Amino acid sequence: MPQLRLALNQIDSTVGDLAGNAEAIVRWTKHAAEQGAHLVAFPEMALTGYPVEDLALRESFVEASRQALTTLAQRLADEGHGDLPVIVGYLDRSETAQPKYGQPAGAPQNAAAVFHQGRVVLTFAKHHLPNYGVFDEFRYFVPGDTLPVVRVHGIDVALAICEDLWQDGGRVPATRTAGAGLLISINASPYEQNKDDTRLDLVRKRAQEAGCTLAYVAMIGGQDELVFDGDSIVVDAEGEVVARAPQFAEGCVVLDLDLPAARPEALSGTVDDGLRIDHVTLSEDHVAPYERELTGGYADRLDDDEEVYSALVVGLRAYAAKNGFRSVLIGLSGGIDSALTAAIACDALGAQNVYGIAMPSKYSSDHSKGDAAELARRTGLNFRTVPIEPMFDVYMESLGLTGLAEENLQSRLRGTLLMAVSNQEGHIVLAPGNKSELAVGYSTLYGDSVGAYGPIKDVYKTSVFRLAEWRNRAAAERGQTPPIPENSITKPPSAELRPDQVDTDSLPDYPVLDALLALYVDRDKGRDAIVAAGFDPALVAKTLRMVDAAEYKRRQYPPGTKISAKGFGKDRRLPITNRWRESIQ
Repeated sequence: MPQLRLALNQIDSTVGDLAGNAEAIVRWTKHAAEQGAHLVAFPEMALTGYPVEDLALRESFVEASRQALTTLAQRLADEGHGDLPVIVGYLDRSETAQPKYGQPAGAPQNAAAVFHQGRVVLTFAKHHLPNYGVFDEFRYFVPGDTLPVVRVHGIDVALAICEDLWQDGGRVPATRTAGAGLLISINASPYEQNKDDTRLDLVRKRAQEAGCTLAYVAMIGGQDELVFDGDSIVVDAEGEVVARAPQFAEGCVVLDLDLPAARPEALSGTVDDGLRIDHVTLSEDHVAPYERELTGGYADRLDDDEEVYSALVVGLRAYAAKNGFRSVLIGLSGGIDSALTAAIACDALGAQNVYGIAMPSKYSSDHSKGDAAELARRTGLNFRTVPIEPMFDVYMESLGLTGLAEENLQSRLRGTLLMAVSNQEGHIVLAPGNKSELAVGYSTLYGDSVGAYGPIKDVYKTSVFRLAEWRNRAAAERGQTPPIPENSITKPPSAELRPDQVDTDSLPDYPVLDALLALYVDRDKGRDAIVAAGFDPALVAKTLRMVDAAEYKRRQYPPGTKISAKGFGKDRRLPITNRWRESIQ
């Protein structure tokens, strides 16, 4: 069988940084060339970053992307890589789509190109456009209508983009009809818990449907609330894994594939789903047998807790780096949420770039003050204590607040203090709220909700404890000091805004609450379905009222790393003004 050495580059692109992304593509193409690659692939929209959102509707950005593409093709040739075909994702526009109502202005396309000899020899656009979860691609793009096939060293290689695999029909069956020996899908598929297993099953299934080897190259890194976990995969026509890249790591997978020779005459015309075959021949000669075969390897999978923790670290690191922030500031209460947030920050940015402030009030317990200091000692982060009691007394003397207003004043004083230090010293503030608290409205506006980023925004409280335990266990296994004080994990959670306060004064135990929230928030189940699942009707009614009433608060919370299938933000879009209540029948 003919052979082909394929290079899959899972790289981290930054939205809008055309020059920086192009530099990365040149650097990794050079690396692939040094490994003797015959074909190189980069992720979806690697040149522009992903997702570009409303930048797709800006004509100037579309044209800049197109110009950067042709410049990049010529540059690769100028640097001696013109003979090496390279597949790159970018932002394009349709030349044939006619303006019409309901179509995005300018007919932008989520596209990819093949470079060869300094030219763009083939372009194509994503055929299936996702319109669920965080995806709004019907808003931004018009679909492609071709099956692109490039012949490299006598092997026909079909090409696809991300959603072309996730939906039935289209380019996958068309690949079989066209008789291609390899299908390459370029992807920018965001991370979610357990998605790696779903992705593997999908790639195996599509390879069998396409009747050929399938190579899935993925993006890594972070963009706003999204994290990309890499995990590029190659499977053969029977669905057996040939190679698999690491998770959350930039790199290049190079492997040798034995693939069927292309038919003498390339298939032309229209095939499955009305796709028109767009075939380009680059080289017919088969390569000489390899002296040393490259297998690409199979990276070990991370366990579930390490995977989630890694996603949180990557998300924060990317947000800070890509927005030009070098240091972060956290209010340290001695509780589990701020402790886990601090541990993530230290792992993402280095403890020397993490600043913590303890802001005790008259209700703060001695053990909480001690736990905050102990966390700083264990991690090595920068630490100081600024009591808020004098400020609190001045406010109380002026306003005479009581009850909830008095409690929330403490949180707002802390938020003001953090933002003042942020302005003075240049750190960005991290909000430590978790998904359970955000769901039921247990965050104080302009208090503990202040900040530029919320690292654990999409993590339920029960998972916060589990991740803290995992991080300590991982440190102990490496012979390091566990970063989170044991007392922060074992003591009852409390906001400490009044004497002897604990969260369970007004909330059920977190395992019960989180299980209920998972049904209502993540799975959109109504009251009756949740009660039928075994939850107390009165508890269901109370919890659902709390979730519904807190929508306006969640809208004002900072962005944070998405790890679930339905995080607060673009995944879950409910009206603030909304009189429908599941708890009222």
